[in-house]
Amino acid sequence: MTKEERHEIIMEALIKHGSVQVNDLVSMLNVSAVTIRKDLTELEKSDKLHRSHGKAVLVNPYINNRSVNEKEKLATDEKHAIGREAARLITHNDSICIASGTTVHALARNIVPINKLTVVSASLPVSNILSQHDNIDIYQLGGVLRHSSLSVVGEYASHILEQCSFSKLYLGVDGIDFDYGISTTEMREAALNQKMIAAAQKTIVLADSSKFGRRGFAKIADIDAVDIIITDAGISPKAIKRIEDLGIELIIAQ
Repeated sequence: MTKEERHEIIMEALIKHGSVQVNDLVSMLNVSAVTIRKDLTELEKSDKLHRSHGKAVLVNPYINNRSVNEKEKLATDEKHAIGREAARLITHNDSICIASGTTVHALARNIVPINKLTVVSASLPVSNILSQHDNIDIYQLGGVLRHSSLSVVGEYASHILEQCSFSKLYLGVDGIDFDYGISTTEMREAALNQKMIAAAQKTIVLADSSKFGRRGFAKIADIDAVDIIITDAGISPKAIKRIEDLGIELIIAQ
C-alpha cells in the first residue's frame, strides 16, 4: 500500500467517525505505529486533521480569539434562527441576563418585550440594540472593555452581578465539548460568565452547530451547568443523543 493510499483511508475514517485512534489505524492498515504517526504528522501539516493524545480528529478543537466584526459574518442565518427561538422563551415582566457574542446579538434583535423587561447586559451592542425599546430597563455592566467582543469583563462587573438575580441567562460560547464543558477564548470572560450562571435560575446556551466538539482556552463550566441549548439543524445525531442523555433540553432552530 502506498503512502497516498494510506492517507486516503485515514481521511475516509476521520470523515466517517470524526476521530480515530492511532492503535486502530495500525490494525486497520497493518503498518507500524511509527508509520502512522508520520502519516498523521504529514496530514496535520497540510491542515487536513489535528493530532491529540494518541488520536487524530478531523477538525482542530481549539479555537482562536476573533473580533466581533469577523464573527458577525459567520453562520448569520443560523444565528438569526437561534436568536428567534431564544427570544420566544422570554416571559411577561421577565428579568434576564445577556452575556456577550454575536449569537446573543441575534437574540437582542429578535426581542419584543411583553409588557416590561429587565435586562442585565455585558455586551455594548446588545444594550445598544435594546435601547430602541422604551419598555426595556437595561443595566449595562461596567468594567474593562474587551475590544474584540465589545463587552465588559473584570471585578467591577462581577461585583454588580453578586447583587442581582434573574430568571434566565443567555450565554454565547466559543466551544461545547461534552468532556471539557462550555468555554470561551478569554479567562476574564469565563470568570464573569461563571458569576452570571450563579445569579441565574436557568442557563441557556446559544451556539451554532459549528461550536460542538470545540474548546476555547478558558473553561466556563461543566456541561451539566447548562439547562437549555439552542442550536441549528446542523447539529450531529451523535451530539443530539449526548444532550438528551444528559437531560439537557435541546431546541433546534429551523
